[in-house]
Amino acid sequence: MQDREVVEQVRPAAEVMNNRITDVLGRDIATGALAPGTRLTLVGLQESFGVSRTVIRDCMQILEALNLVYSKRRIGIVVQEPSRWNVYDPRIIRWRLSGPGRNEQFESLTELRIAVEPLAAAGAARRASQDQRQRLLQLACRMREQAADPEAFLAADIEFHTLLLDASGNEMFASLGGVVSEVLSGRSRQNLMPEGGPRPEALDEHEAIAAAVAQADPAAARARTADLLLEVEDAILRRHQEPAL
Repeated sequence: MQDREVVEQVRPAAEVMNNRITDVLGRDIATGALAPGTRLTLVGLQESFGVSRTVIRDCMQILEALNLVYSKRRIGIVVQEPSRWNVYDPRIIRWRLSGPGRNEQFESLTELRIAVEPLAAAGAARRASQDQRQRLLQLACRMREQAADPEAFLAADIEFHTLLLDASGNEMFASLGGVVSEVLSGRSRQNLMPEGGPRPEALDEHEAIAAAVAQADPAAARARTADLLLEVEDAILRRHQEPAL
């Protein structure tokens, strides 16, 4: 029994260490601090982080699964070109949004949302369950109520958009829930939300989307979602074009 308790205590600590090292290396790769073609070694990483080779090997397996690196005999561990990365993975999105290329990443992700979410909203208007329709209405209402509380508003916003994707009935759209969550969280982390809280127009659009889904009106759901996202795109482009002070 004591041995089991020791194992249970050690496991979380090991997971925290693995996550920390993976985050550091993943962020360095995703932000360009470790350029494509950079060669790494288990020994060098082990010395740099002061951990065992087993820990480093576990972290490399995670990064390999994300296609951020690959291993080659007699060469070592090599950083991959961005074209090989699993760019839809929420971890890579989060790391890219933390670096100098965040503007381009926000733009490409917003374009993805513009392409997908209006169709997902139309699908939700056709296929959502009654519970899902009711929940979207509740979330739109909660977003207005929590507009002055950034954390509560963000939680409701994330749930609204991930539910919209899930309620579409399209498993491909539903699988992008983590992507959208990272985009919305990233805007908050990078202080890209409008000053003074959400714009009234955005709150209106969320309520209109929820109402269109609840009323089983695919055309209205698609149009209102497109309007919302085009406003988001305009806001992001304007923010990125503002001169540095």
